[in-house]
Amino acid sequence: MFTKNSIIGVIGSGAMGSGIAQVAATAAHKVIVYDNNQSSLTKSETTLQASLKKLVEKEKITADQQTFILANISFVNSLNDLAKCNLVIEAIVENLQVKKSVFSELEKLVSETCVLASNTSSLSIASIAAACTKPERVIGIHFFNPATLMPLVEIIPGIATDDAITTSCKNLIDTWGKVTVIAKDTPGFIVNRVARPFYSEALRIYEEGIADMPTIDWAMKEIAGFKMGPFELMDMIGHDVNYVVTETVWTQFYFDPKFKPALSQKRLLEAGFLGKKTGKGFYNYAADAKLPEPKKDVEIGKAIVKRILFMLINEAADALYLKVATREDIDLAMTKGVNYPKGLLKWADELGVNLIVKELTGLKDFYEEDRYRVSPLLKQNFIMKKTFY
Repeated sequence: MFTKNSIIGVIGSGAMGSGIAQVAATAAHKVIVYDNNQSSLTKSETTLQASLKKLVEKEKITADQQTFILANISFVNSLNDLAKCNLVIEAIVENLQVKKSVFSELEKLVSETCVLASNTSSLSIASIAAACTKPERVIGIHFFNPATLMPLVEIIPGIATDDAITTSCKNLIDTWGKVTVIAKDTPGFIVNRVARPFYSEALRIYEEGIADMPTIDWAMKEIAGFKMGPFELMDMIGHDVNYVVTETVWTQFYFDPKFKPALSQKRLLEAGFLGKKTGKGFYNYAADAKLPEPKKDVEIGKAIVKRILFMLINEAADALYLKVATREDIDLAMTKGVNYPKGLLKWADELGVNLIVKELTGLKDFYEEDRYRVSPLLKQNFIMKKTFY
């Protein structure tokens, strides 16, 4: 369906849209970036030129490659300019009604064979596709930020998506040098669903006063081997993004307590303390601010790791149980999409399912909250003495 000559359209010239455009252009496609905001388009073009110049200076690409990539991208402010595209990827605000409106309008302009994709991180592909007369050509293609560096791309067929389009999109994105996984159209797909406990359980531990933020971050980095602690990562992502994804997943799962957001994060969002981008979040990023030191108590650290990691494994097991993705794609998604040190299901086999089930059952008994219910698949593996691999 797609060839090297396929023209790729990108709707939205923000960081994500610009990154996707650069990836496609590097793979030798002609790319058309559309935005109705001219200043955003100008900024996107300027930023792209600057980032490619830096890559040349660092000898990551040649000057000829820089020229080639820039020549492949054009910036437009009329949706009509996307008419000749073979694939259009939408990367705009996470608002279902706005996306549906764009897809409905776009469908009238492009050819019958053009594939329409959304880069949404948590909204329903089926809902977006419902705005189109040909929902079978609508699919989710979810890149991770920054799109130029993060290897993972989730491919999400909606309930109406044609199987041939799913295969073609996966094959195309593979040729762009990305690692692709297929995910069911459920809230959060793989990564944003399975990763929720990394944030929510850390917040719960903090809110209970078991440990402070720097200690929780220290434990997850030094003991568990994660590249960033949960509070550092939330501050880097921004609470306007991280909290909203949590709330969206929670709402879409009919307020399942497993995904319940934390008030301490909501208050930061309400105050406008969005993290690094505003200079203040869980931590203070002012030039003269001194970051607090962790309490490096190994026993407390191990308890923190056990609680957060086992909740992550439980969610990965549940995703497998509910056929969100294959075990290989779930583990691949977490290592390539959010840089986890190991695939969670492989990690479960290493630690032993019996230990995980015992600890989670203890939390469920103590708190008497459905939040800590054990995945049926974990229970099944425990009873049958089975491993995931």
